[in-house]
Amino acid sequence: MSKVIFIMTDSQRYDMVGCNANTGLFTPCLDRLAGSGVRFERAYTTQPVCQPARAGIFTGMYPHSSGSWTNSAGIANNIHHIGERVTDMGARAAYIGKWHLDGGDYFGLGHAPKGWDPAYWYDMRNYLEELTEEERVLSRDAASMRTRDFSPDFTYAYRCSDRAVDFLNKYGEEDFLLVVSYDEPHDPYICPPPYSRMYEDYTFPKSRAVYDTLENKPDYQRVWAEARPGCDPETLEIKAPFFFGCNSFVDEQIGRVLDAAKEKAPDALVIYTSDHGDFLHGHRLWAKGPAAYDEITHIPLFISGPGLPQGKTDAMPVSHIDLAPTILEWMGGKKPSFFPGHSLLPQIQGKCERVNDCVFIEFGRYEVDHDGFGGFQPMRAVFDGRYKLSINLLSTDELYDLQSDPEELHNLINDPEHREIRDRLHDRLLQNMNETRDPFRGYYWERRPWRSDASAASWDYTGCTRQSEDDYEPRQLDYATGLTMKQATRTKEKG
Repeated sequence: MSKVIFIMTDSQRYDMVGCNANTGLFTPCLDRLAGSGVRFERAYTTQPVCQPARAGIFTGMYPHSSGSWTNSAGIANNIHHIGERVTDMGARAAYIGKWHLDGGDYFGLGHAPKGWDPAYWYDMRNYLEELTEEERVLSRDAASMRTRDFSPDFTYAYRCSDRAVDFLNKYGEEDFLLVVSYDEPHDPYICPPPYSRMYEDYTFPKSRAVYDTLENKPDYQRVWAEARPGCDPETLEIKAPFFFGCNSFVDEQIGRVLDAAKEKAPDALVIYTSDHGDFLHGHRLWAKGPAAYDEITHIPLFISGPGLPQGKTDAMPVSHIDLAPTILEWMGGKKPSFFPGHSLLPQIQGKCERVNDCVFIEFGRYEVDHDGFGGFQPMRAVFDGRYKLSINLLSTDELYDLQSDPEELHNLINDPEHREIRDRLHDRLLQNMNETRDPFRGYYWERRPWRSDASAASWDYTGCTRQSEDDYEPRQLDYATGLTMKQATRTKEKG
């Protein structure tokens, strides 16, 4: 058994952390954490939306496998999160902050799911219930910062950090998993001075992706871009002072937790990441949604702990799906056999070059409760560290060479010189859909206009079936024989 402190932010792009990119944003606490451990240069979310991203992290399963493939769709009843697993191992598990996995509204249901210590549970509903009605409205209105100054202790980030510091003071010597999940810098960007004014005169640097014409790109991306017309990339200035202010404010709050950890639990493994990024006008798009572009899928990830390298950068592709296995291995547990991810510890410790040949990204829809953000936009993507293939089921597919085209401007999907690479990644993607029990799999993912050797359309498709296998339930029975299944992934015809 051991200790793990897991810290995450919301909507923090890879290049919004100073040590990752010289953009002029101020994040000294995270920079210091990166210097004490391993900084991953190619880490990716499983889905660039709040709730599905968290499902990938905290269940160890892809969003499509856990049932939480869109906002406001909670994880399935038979899915067990990492807190429950750690508690059953005999350690304490506390979750402080944004959860977003209960299927409720944005703020949550206000009570701890099984496995998390209810004394420290503090989702956003708990926070709002501490406020008066007037304060609730103010907490959701960034414009109010133009006429008033908020104190630090009014903010969600500050109150989450307070609880995390209290937990470390009381239980720092025990075995534990502590999650601190900030909503910041996600809008509405409430933060105190000096952060609320720090970036009034700051302009975020434009990349070449801002000038993307979206020619030879999926048609839905043009519809997306047209939802906010009139933006001239030549005259565009990327200004978001409250967003960037919250980015630096949450860094300060993370610093409070890191200071307490250094004093009370210096032997803890510390993991930091963010759920996804924000387009900030890249590819003429905004917010996040059905795309695999790096602006929203490439996330910051640092891991620091006793005995691990310090000040190291790692350029191999890794995923949020690898974090649950990493936590379990560090704490002396066993990775469930159906987990698709891999512990990152062998890669960090130099026992292997990379644990993943590829990482996978997906999209279904933004939220079940409203029709914004394009509605149902099924996407499956695969990235091998250089090439990224995106299958957009209802539109044009994409292939990018991030070595020669890091801004992902030139779609190579129909380039004959890249046919072998494209088809290899496509095969790997289809294999992953079978292996992970993707409920949306079918022949239509294989039969793309550019795939001349695709199998004929078939009602049975591959005949593959996959049943979950879990420590919390007995092996399921095979439909054809009634006997206990021996292999989770297999063809139904073979029983």
